[in-house]
Amino acid sequence: MAKDGIHAVLMVFSVRTRFSQEEKAALRSLQTLFGSKILDYMIVVFTGGDDLEENDETLEEYLGRECPQPLKEVLTLCENRRVLFDNKTKDVLKGVEQVQELLSLVDRVIEKNGGRPYSDELFAEIQKGEMNFRDQQEEADSLKGRFSTQEISEFKEQMQRQYEDQLKRVTDMVEMKLKEATGNLERRLAEEQAARLRAEESAQSEQRKSNEEIRMLRESLEKARQELNKNGGCAIL
Repeated sequence: MAKDGIHAVLMVFSVRTRFSQEEKAALRSLQTLFGSKILDYMIVVFTGGDDLEENDETLEEYLGRECPQPLKEVLTLCENRRVLFDNKTKDVLKGVEQVQELLSLVDRVIEKNGGRPYSDELFAEIQKGEMNFRDQQEEADSLKGRFSTQEISEFKEQMQRQYEDQLKRVTDMVEMKLKEATGNLERRLAEEQAARLRAEESAQSEQRKSNEEIRMLRESLEKARQELNKNGGCAIL
């Protein structure tokens, strides 16, 4: 993480367990809060590589067998930037190689984004709150010995109120983003439902039209049969 933003985002999954609903929700929340641009900075980290090795299985084979559709989509969108780490290995060289592979992926992300760290309105607000709180904490520490305990206590109370205000702004921003995302989803669902209704109405209309044509054809055939029986000869349909 850089002072002015995030250079890389690591999403960590274990090959020991199935891809859970919580992990699926975490991916959706990440994109909802930070937008699809965050995928340009994402690296997927898998742990439990030594378990795969014990089963004589590669990560590619595991993903071909266990990879759910949401994770496949994420891997595709982040250009398949992924790395596998062992949990129990005592091979120091292997551990160093895995770290180097991760750092190489981070360098790829930085190069891809022109060295520009990820930043948006929400991140900037969070960062601003952290900086303000840190500055105020340093200022509070500098007051010791120069002001009374009561004055320092009042200053800290003021700091706490400012921090809570900052936290509320961040919370409001998160709620706004979630509300916007929910609204977009509801609109898409409504549009899809409307499209299905139109398709159903069109199908019903075609069915009614077909039924009417069949009815008219039957009436025509019945009329022709009656004419044929009546005249004992041919009838024109």
